[in-house]
Amino acid sequence: MKINRYVLADLTAGQRAAIMRRAQANLQEVEPVAAEIVAAVRDRGDTAVAEYTAKLDGADLRPGEFRVTPSEFDAAEQLVEPALRKAIEQAVSNVKRHHKHQLPAPGWMAELSPGVISGERVTPIASAGLYVPRGKGSFPSVLMMLGVPAVLAGVPRIAVFTPPGPSGEVDAASLVAARLCGVDEIYKVGGAQAIAVMAYGTETIARVDKIVGPGNRYVAAARRLVYGSVDPGTPAGPSESIILCDGTADPELAAYELLVEAEHGPDSAALLVTNSASLADAVTKLVPDLVAALPEQRKRFVEAVLSGFGGVVITGSLDESVQFANDYAPEHLRVLVQQPFEVLHHIVNAGEILLGEGASIAFGNFAIGVNAILPTGAFARSYSCVGVEDFLKRSSFAYVSKAGVQGVGPVALELAQYEGFPSHANAARYVMSVARQHAADED
Repeated sequence: MKINRYVLADLTAGQRAAIMRRAQANLQEVEPVAAEIVAAVRDRGDTAVAEYTAKLDGADLRPGEFRVTPSEFDAAEQLVEPALRKAIEQAVSNVKRHHKHQLPAPGWMAELSPGVISGERVTPIASAGLYVPRGKGSFPSVLMMLGVPAVLAGVPRIAVFTPPGPSGEVDAASLVAARLCGVDEIYKVGGAQAIAVMAYGTETIARVDKIVGPGNRYVAAARRLVYGSVDPGTPAGPSESIILCDGTADPELAAYELLVEAEHGPDSAALLVTNSASLADAVTKLVPDLVAALPEQRKRFVEAVLSGFGGVVITGSLDESVQFANDYAPEHLRVLVQQPFEVLHHIVNAGEILLGEGASIAFGNFAIGVNAILPTGAFARSYSCVGVEDFLKRSSFAYVSKAGVQGVGPVALELAQYEGFPSHANAARYVMSVARQHAADED
């Protein structure tokens, strides 16, 4: 099998830029299709949703059948094996433990100067749409990662959107996970049409204020298209990872970890980045046998990734590897080096950083409790891992006493006049005059 191999020092600027590109950078290729779907749902509502659900998911659902019913939740409980349910319960518990530490104080208040009080209130957003993909698998783990922080934040309305199976069913494990999280509003709607529903609403489904959750290129393109009508949330497109190793790393472990995100789909990205050519050689020799043992679909995905958006990058030093990782800003950064906590302090751009031999990406995705919904496409430079704060907002407040007016009034008046806002200046003069009159009356 072909595995891309690059020596960083030998790359031209154009070649380096090509490595840095991901599938998310090629959204313009799918935007026309996404735009057609978004416009149809916006203009024709439930009818368009039903049409695209039949066309793209093979499920024949009428508008009144989009929402998962209580009986479907009950049926799902019977379909999930005890061992899987126990794993879901433990995972939900771990995610809750991690995310409870993110809960902020409900607000603060301080006197900035005599008579001038300011502060902030932290409140949940009114409604959130959680997108749980299904195209290449079922993802109860994604539902946990989204549902737990939304519930902890206190969001009054939490609506989950996920593609149905051909019979119109929702993955049973995902329904069990939803109940354990405390979420019961779930719609059998996926793809770009789900993003449009969340942004605009339909006759039977109310719109939401924010969208959170990962998706394929069509979902990512649709999120861009609805910006301005809804908060599209953290950019979370096709999966990506960097396995950052020095010469002390276990080649077999590095090889296994390299395949974790690569098996998500052909538009994923997975790179081994190391300053050790011998480690790169060892990993490259191990990978074909590991890939050959995978189910056929996952095998095709991994082969496409390692010859496409993935491969091996050989650097001149550990420092250069770290700098490459910061430039790439990966969704998942797996650190397999002799001193992982020392490297941690030099990483500034990554959705998550998993340190040492024991912190597998698989553990992060399912069991540790850290959130696995992360910014992709280099957006880790400016976005964070999904958490409680994604479902909260801050409102500032202020109170100015009569005495405080004399401190802030002249400042506001001077700046209003300089910036050419006469109504601002007039309001400032009036409040200042009232405050002076009150002070005179009191004397």
